[in-house]
Amino acid sequence: MSLNDTPSGERIHIGFFGRRNAGKSSLVNAVTGQDLAVVSQVEGTTTDPVKKAMELLPLGPVVIIDTPGFDDEGALGELRVQRTRKILAQTDVAVLVVDGSRGLCDCDRELLAMFAEKKIPCVIAWNKADLCAKAAEGISVVSTSAKTGSGVYTLKEKIGEIYRAWKAGQGKEPRLVSDLLQPGATVLLVIPIDKAAPKGRLILPQQQVIRDILDARCSAVCIQEDSVKAALQNLRTPPVLVITDSQVFARVQKDVPEEIPLTSFSILMARYKGFLNTAVRGAARIDRLQDGDRILIAEGCTHHRQCEDIGTVKLPRWLRARTGKEIEIETSSGTGFPEDLTSYALVIHCGGCMLNEREMQSRISRAAAQGVPVTNYGTAIAHMNGILARSVAMLPEL
Repeated sequence: MSLNDTPSGERIHIGFFGRRNAGKSSLVNAVTGQDLAVVSQVEGTTTDPVKKAMELLPLGPVVIIDTPGFDDEGALGELRVQRTRKILAQTDVAVLVVDGSRGLCDCDRELLAMFAEKKIPCVIAWNKADLCAKAAEGISVVSTSAKTGSGVYTLKEKIGEIYRAWKAGQGKEPRLVSDLLQPGATVLLVIPIDKAAPKGRLILPQQQVIRDILDARCSAVCIQEDSVKAALQNLRTPPVLVITDSQVFARVQKDVPEEIPLTSFSILMARYKGFLNTAVRGAARIDRLQDGDRILIAEGCTHHRQCEDIGTVKLPRWLRARTGKEIEIETSSGTGFPEDLTSYALVIHCGGCMLNEREMQSRISRAAAQGVPVTNYGTAIAHMNGILARSVAMLPEL
């Protein structure tokens, strides 16, 4: 997989923020070396966040986000500001672009306070330095000029520096499964090929798990759900782990002996995104649902839904069968995750493979702050099949 094929959820998200006409779009174009954003002297030219996936040295694969001015006015302006606030939930590094000819304004200070509250590492780009070379006393800044290119290289280096420092403070890198394996081991992967399976390719979590297994110098044996027994009989030594698509948990767990660890791609994604403990606790809420409770089934991406779609068809059916209650099901996808979750008794989220870790954690934190339990697809399905304890037994986090 080339750098340009790196999934959005695995890229570092760099957001450019500031007031209208501070030079954000010009600086974005200078940093990327492309005409990514429309540039004009008219205030409010950028009306929606603009994203570009690219390789940015020294960081590697990134998503650059140009946002509307945070001081926008009027009803439409407020909508643009709200969209900018949403971008904060997925921002790994924030660049506050300040018009050097005007200095820090109230909306700049508000943004700095928001970065601090959300613990987003940030750098101030003191832009239009060619117009006014004034320093910002007491504030760490990089003096830049999109017009002349001055300071742009230094800004990119600074972005890399503060991201690496922040990442180092987070502890060890998250892993899907490789840290559980010894070189030479065999892992059996159960991958259904049905109407929902994309033709000619595997879904992202399956690709990521296979790559992580290979990185551990292990073997990944891929089969469909009707071949589990035959595969176990044909292998000279039993696999150290079986990983299945959650949708066929019920069938696969019957074919895999108890002594062989069993889990799912979705459970491993919850581990990778850092909310497995939360997901396991949230799954217990399923058995306490009552008539009239509202459930939100949320997905991080948008896709064409098939007739047996897991989020809109299978999960609601399994939930109603498990609980025997008249529950209300609502769904969201992509960026449509609600700000207010207090009306829901439970949120069931997908694995979040298309969301970066910060955005996934932002959604989990939002639910926790509002007292709403959260679980994810694989964890909920394992719980409803009575095999959750078995499905997480090999994971050291629990």
